[in-house]
Amino acid sequence: MWEVIKDFFTASPWWELLLIFCSRIIEVSIGTLRIILVNKGYRRIGAFLAFFEILLWVFVASRVITNIYEQPIRGIVYCLGFAFGVYVGSRLESKIAFGKVLIQTITTEEMGMLIVAELRNHGYGVTTVKAQGKDNEKLVIMVYANRRGKDQLINLIQNIDDRAMIVTNDLSTLQGGYISSGWKKFVK
Repeated sequence: MWEVIKDFFTASPWWELLLIFCSRIIEVSIGTLRIILVNKGYRRIGAFLAFFEILLWVFVASRVITNIYEQPIRGIVYCLGFAFGVYVGSRLESKIAFGKVLIQTITTEEMGMLIVAELRNHGYGVTTVKAQGKDNEKLVIMVYANRRGKDQLINLIQNIDDRAMIVTNDLSTLQGGYISSGWKKFVK
């Protein structure tokens, strides 16, 4: 029995398994990025990434499928690479942070005016709407920004009013208006 287990794990050289694992992580990470970018409207770069994704897939999958019955460990390593690739790809996308967001802040009128002044001092385009809350008048503050700067923008708001309600929405389309700094267009 130990011989069968030993043969299962040593049927392929470790460097080959490592190559399959790493290649699969890269391939699936590219695929994850591609899907997210295409959904956000970045079709050209998505098509470019698709070429490299499928190129890797053809060579890695063919290597795994060849002699799969004699070396099933390759299939397991291939599957593990897929799982890690999804995770790595989603983490990578959140670091790259393509796209735009709408950040809405609901706060009291007094705190809202302080937030608006500070946001404008930092170069953000700000739109405000007066609203009626449960107990008093509120101010709804809307800012369109690049996703990359979302956390800094939220921190700026929270430093002024840590009780403000902040809602963030990813945008698929934005026309007109003003977005502070960053890339105006990125190969769409």
